[in-house]
Amino acid sequence: MIIPVKDMAGKQVGELELSEGVFAAPVNKPLMHQALVRQLANARLGTHKTKGRSEVRGGGRKPWRQKGTGRARQGSTRAPNWVGGGTVFGPQPRKYTKALPKKMNQAALRSALSVKVDAGQIVVLDKLQMDAPKTKTMVDALSALGVVDSSVLMVLPEKNAAVQRSANNLSNVKTLLAGYLNIRDLLGYDTVLLDKAAIDHIEGWLAPGGADKSDAAQAEGDEE
Repeated sequence: MIIPVKDMAGKQVGELELSEGVFAAPVNKPLMHQALVRQLANARLGTHKTKGRSEVRGGGRKPWRQKGTGRARQGSTRAPNWVGGGTVFGPQPRKYTKALPKKMNQAALRSALSVKVDAGQIVVLDKLQMDAPKTKTMVDALSALGVVDSSVLMVLPEKNAAVQRSANNLSNVKTLLAGYLNIRDLLGYDTVLLDKAAIDHIEGWLAPGGADKSDAAQAEGDEE
């Protein structure tokens, strides 16, 4: 699969052959959905908490005697049927984490990348580099590439302070290291802007039978 390579001025400077095993893989929509649900679930804190009748303040005295009043018997003003009473079956702290084998997660990422390629939503740059942090320069580059009006995911091979700080002020742009590529960001942005060097890293661990993802990147995916 051949894809054009552009510079930050929007001009084509060459072509690149993408791995068909990664960027032209069979699309498995149920697997992508499973991977996305897993990532969203793992991002939940699970710290929600409601108080039961034994935890609500007050209600220590019986509101009226058991018999002879003509009213229904009551033992506490903090029972669930009273205003200000405890909550029945309310949410309690819990873990929402889900497990997903590495090979399934990699297959889901291959499917997502293949969908992006088919839709023409992947742009490859020869070098995503800036001399100094400058938001205006970043906007000009996105305009030259024709993606300034869409949400953009920039995938970098390594940390680049100038590029990352230039993109921080743009609400529709996110920078991400290639080792932290994940299904939520791939599906959540209109355009994926790939540094040419980042493709080598992606193909290295996403190719069928390739190296496993690093432990640090896997941990990041679990938390997101």
